[in-house]
Amino acid sequence: MQVIASAIADVKIIVPKIFGDERGYFMETFRDDWFKREVADVDFVQENHSSSKQGILRGLHYQTEHAQGKLIRVTQGEIFDVVVDLRRQSSTFGQWFGCYLNAENKHQLWVPAGFAHGFYVVSQSAEIIYKCTDYYAPAHEHSICWNDTDLAIDWPLLKGTLPTLSLKDSAATPFKLAATY
Repeated sequence: MQVIASAIADVKIIVPKIFGDERGYFMETFRDDWFKREVADVDFVQENHSSSKQGILRGLHYQTEHAQGKLIRVTQGEIFDVVVDLRRQSSTFGQWFGCYLNAENKHQLWVPAGFAHGFYVVSQSAEIIYKCTDYYAPAHEHSICWNDTDLAIDWPLLKGTLPTLSLKDSAATPFKLAATY
C-alpha cells in the first residue's frame, strides 16, 4: 500500500496494491502493523457499512467526547468525501480537504480524531465501509452545516441541485458556533 499526504497534516489517502488478471483481483485493505507504522498508531473498535443514494449528503459529523478516527473506503459507487480540521492548535484549523473515493480507484481516506467528516454521493448509489477508533456516542455527536459560508466547501453538486439531508443535518450548527477540540 502507498500513503499519500493530503493538504492537511495527518489526513492521508491510502492506495492499495491491486493484483489482478482476467479472473478478477485481490487487494489487502487493512493490515494492523503496517497501518500503525505508516499511518497512525491507533486501534479500531467498530466497523460500519453505509448505503446511500445519489444526491445524499451525510455530515459534517463528529463527536466531542469519544472522538473517532475513521478509515473510509467505498465498495460500490462514488462519493466526494470531505473532512474539516477542528483542532484549534492546528495550523490548518477550519480548513477542509475533499477527495473522490470510489469502487474503481479503491482509495481509502484516513481521518484522525479532531475532524468533522461528511460525504456526498455522486454515483447512482454508494456503499461505504469505515472503521472507527472509538464507539458511536450519540450524546456527544455534532453536525456542522454542509454549506457553511466560512468553510466554503466546494461540493460537486449534481446539476446544481441541493443535496438530500437528514433532519439532524438540516439543523446543523454553523462553523463559528461549532464545538471544537
